[in-house]
Parts: sequence; C-alpha cells; structure tokens
Amino acid sequence: MKIEILSGDITELRVDAIVNAANRSLLGGGGVDGAIHRKAGIELLEECRKLGGCEIGEAKITQAYKLPSKHIIHTVAPEWYREYEVPKEELLKNCYLNSLKLAEEYNLKTIAFPCIGMGVYSCPKDIGTRIALKTVANYIESSTIEKVFFVCFEAELYDYYTEFMKEML
Repeated sequence: MKIEILSGDITELRVDAIVNAANRSLLGGGGVDGAIHRKAGIELLEECRKLGGCEIGEAKITQAYKLPSKHIIHTVAPEWYREYEVPKEELLKNCYLNSLKLAEEYNLKTIAFPCIGMGVYSCPKDIGTRIALKTVANYIESSTIEKVFFVCFEAELYDYYTEFMKEML
C-alpha cells in the first residue's frame, strides 16, 4: 500500500519531504507550521523570506535544515470561515495536488502530509479527510511517488483517517 496513516509528530519523520500547513507569509505561525519552523532552525525562516509568500492552494519547497527529512513543501489551505472566488474544497484539493507535483518535480519518493487546514483554519474534519485521501490516492496511482504518509497529531483526526481509509479499500 502506498498510503499509510500515522499518529505522531511530522517533524520526526525521515522522509524525502514533509508538508507544512503554512500561512501565506511562509514565515512561521502556530500548530504544525510553528513546530516545523522551531525545529528546522533559523535557516528555514531565512530561506522562506526569499520565497515571497505563497498563495492559497499553491506549494513551494525549501530545504529541511535541522529536521530529519530532506525537504519541506509549504502549502496554504483556505480558511473555512472565509469566502473565496474558488470553492474551498477545490483550494484544499490543490494544496495536495500542488505538493505532490512539486515532490515529483524534485524526484522525491516519500512524502508526509499533516492534516492540512483542519486546525485553526477550521476545515471540517470529515471534509478535509476525504479530500486528502481521495486526492492523494488518485494522484499516486500514476505517479513516481512511492509512499505517502498522513501524520495525525490528534487522536480524533487519526480515527477519521483510518476509518475513511477502510471505506476506500
């Protein structure tokens, strides 16, 4: 199986890339974004300053510095309590698609995703889980990516992911 659900801390994984659920500035924040920036070190902030931010649904890549992964792919989810010209579900789907495309562009074989948008951006857990798993499963069928991990920091999110994976099988 090319997809695995894990419970734990994404910053501890030794993979080609971890995905950061970033804010538009890419300069750090709370949640997984803050944890990644703290553990990667000041060099990450310095590199991110040069990127000029990131639009919602897009993705950018940096080195991982002091993290055990090789790269960090930063993507920005929509805030569920705001209105956009594009449906929020499509913007969230683009977070996964653009992260996967970037991973392939850099010839990365293993990638780990957090629960993008399901923290302070308030994406409903059932919607976010379905978008994440369906989007990634469809993409990797014809992809060079060998393994995708979904890393859930909260037990409730782990339960959503594992239950939906069972439905997909």
